[in-house]
Amino acid sequence: MATPTKLDAQQIWEALDTVPDPEMPCVSLVELGIVRQVDVQGGAVSVTITPTFSGCPAYEVMGEQIKAAVKGLGADAVAVQVTHDPPWTSEWITPAARAKLLENGLAPPPYHKGNVEAVLLIPASCPRCGSMDTRLQNSFGTTPCRMIFTCNHCLEPFEQFKPL
Repeated sequence: MATPTKLDAQQIWEALDTVPDPEMPCVSLVELGIVRQVDVQGGAVSVTITPTFSGCPAYEVMGEQIKAAVKGLGADAVAVQVTHDPPWTSEWITPAARAKLLENGLAPPPYHKGNVEAVLLIPASCPRCGSMDTRLQNSFGTTPCRMIFTCNHCLEPFEQFKPL
């Protein structure tokens, strides 16, 4: 009879840090601050997530990817819990994730410390040329958590992750 695998929370966090966001695969769910908590009880693991929006279309995909990553470590059972208390905020995006978003042509959201209205008045920086001479084209991008801008300097369109 095989000896059960002894899992610890650190191993699970490391595995979850390899799970890409389904809509922005350049960053992990951990880097985006979506994974909020990991609990280990013997061979059973519970992972709590807070998606960026309550109606996030990637819920199920995230759950399946999380289960696969944790089961790959030898967990007997994996449960994914969803919470919106507290609601997700773009303040939870790590500096490394912000850099990866920028490298992949997606402007990261500005830090806002809870004052979202103030940062919405600040022009987005173009991820291609760095110009602040940009204009909002649409408050809704290819996903609910993005906005579409155009750079007046290089004339390229780009998306910015919404400051939430």
